[in-house]
Parts: sequence; C-alpha cells; structure tokens
Amino acid sequence: MNSFKGNDIISTELMTKQEIEKILDVAASMNEILKMKTKAKLLEDKILAVMFFQTSTRTRLSFESAMLRLGGSVLGFADAKVSRAAGPRAETLEDTVRTVDKYCDAIVIRHPESGAARKAADYSRVPVLNGGDGQNQHPSQGLLDALTIWSEKGTLDGLTVGIVGDMKETRGMHSLMHCLAKFNLKLLLAGPKEISPEPAMIRFLEDSACSYEVTEDVEGSIPAMDVLYTTRLNKEGADSDEAYMELLHRYPRIDLNLLKNAKKDCIVMHDLPRTDELGLQILPEVDDTPHGKYFDEVEYGVAVRMAMLALVLGGVE
Repeated sequence: MNSFKGNDIISTELMTKQEIEKILDVAASMNEILKMKTKAKLLEDKILAVMFFQTSTRTRLSFESAMLRLGGSVLGFADAKVSRAAGPRAETLEDTVRTVDKYCDAIVIRHPESGAARKAADYSRVPVLNGGDGQNQHPSQGLLDALTIWSEKGTLDGLTVGIVGDMKETRGMHSLMHCLAKFNLKLLLAGPKEISPEPAMIRFLEDSACSYEVTEDVEGSIPAMDVLYTTRLNKEGADSDEAYMELLHRYPRIDLNLLKNAKKDCIVMHDLPRTDELGLQILPEVDDTPHGKYFDEVEYGVAVRMAMLALVLGGVE
C-alpha cells in the first residue's frame, strides 16, 4: 500500500519491510505521548468501534487506551452477547458490520473464526483492524512484539530470535514470524514437532529475507538466542484432551534453570496470559530479572496501536 490512510490492517503477511518500519517509527514517537501521560489531538474528531466476539484484556483495553490517548472516542462491545451479534436472534457478521460502520470511523474486531476480519473488511465502509481471528492472524500483536525487540535490542537485523512453543495454532506467533521474516535475522524455531510451523509458514520463510532453523532441542538452543519468545499452548488445536495433556508435559517452560546458559542480555517475551491448567508458562522467578520483558510488551502495545490508528485514520502521514 502507498499509504495506510483509509486502509485495513488484517495481516502482517503481505506487509513490506518499509511498511513495518513505518509503523514502528510512528509507534516510537507515540511512546513520547505515553511517557507524558497526556492526550494528543490527532484523532479528536474520530470514533473507534470495538467488536469483540472473544474475551480480551490487553488487545481491547490497549486499543481503547490508544484511541483515547489520541484524543478520539470509543464505542462498541466486549461481549457479543450484549448485542444482536449473538444469541438466538443473532444477525450475520456482515449485517453487524454494515450497522456498526455507520457509527464510527474505524473498527477493531476480534473473532473466533479464521478469516472473519477479512470478511468484516469486505463489508465495512471504514478501515478494519484485526484484533485476532481464530488461529489465523493477530497483526497488532506481531507488530508490538517487533517494536519490543527493536526498542530493547536497538535493531531487528543481525539477531537470533528464538520462537519457543506453539508455532502451529498461535495467531500472534504467525503475525510475528511474518514481521520478522522481512529482516536480516535468524529465526530459531524450537519446540515439540507436533506444534512446529505449518508447511505454508516454512515456504514463506524460505522465500523471505531471514534464515531459519527448526529444532526440538529447546535447552540446547538457548545459548544462541538474543530473544526468547514463547506463548501458551493452545488447547483448541489438540486432537484430544489426552493429546493436549501429553504435549503439555513436554511443552517448554521458562525458568531460571532453563535460562542459566542464556546470554546476559537475552530478553524473554510472551504475548500473555501465561497460564494454563497446570500452572505458569513463565515462572515468576523470571519476572524481575533483566531477561523478563513481557510486561514491557504491554506498554509497547499501546504505542503500536496508537500508530496503527493514527495512520489508517490520517492523524499522521
């Protein structure tokens, strides 16, 4: 796209390196607004609609915070059950979008079905931003993770980024890998083979600027990593409860013992929440070490979403 203004942001897959860098540059400037704990007037005449068909803490609240920090307003629903978008007399997604776009200047949608954000964009008269659709994409998550790495390490090029865990079913990881693949870095994809990347992702990486390696040896891979990015195991993608529990026992958990051979400046990231039925994905003992950056990601998330909104709504060029 020549300009973000008026356009949707549904996926990071087709974004160019220049477009990603543009969002990150604008997000860096938005950090200054956040540091001052004030509001800008970039979008003071704009309204954002949030349509969340799935539960959310960080994505919904950070989009709302981002819009408010830019001087705009927010309306919408955090649970489709309080609207005509769900229930025994629910209208179609298409009709819901055709209604909501009359009330606002942009829409953020989260939906359990892969492809729902693209469908919403096809029917909306205003820009649509994907807040996560099924196991498909979560572009703002991928972009905020890229911003975290860039801000904490000073670059995206030349790094070894370890992606540890569920690369098959996790939409945020898909979006992050699509972002990072545009840069001259190495992706170290570590975890059980059952949750290694799908063939389509491997083909994408093979045609990209980055290099990559797939391994099941998480512990042996730690010393090479400049960044260790992990996420929870998605139960939705398991063949059965038994298969999920068996895999969970082999799923890599991040603790000080695992990190004892890590580089001193290796940063540990997670899209949060970090819990599952058997406990924490990252143990609290990592939280206050120089490695732990997952709560910093939350703040970077507001800056990225401010940048996305400002760009698609013309607040910045």
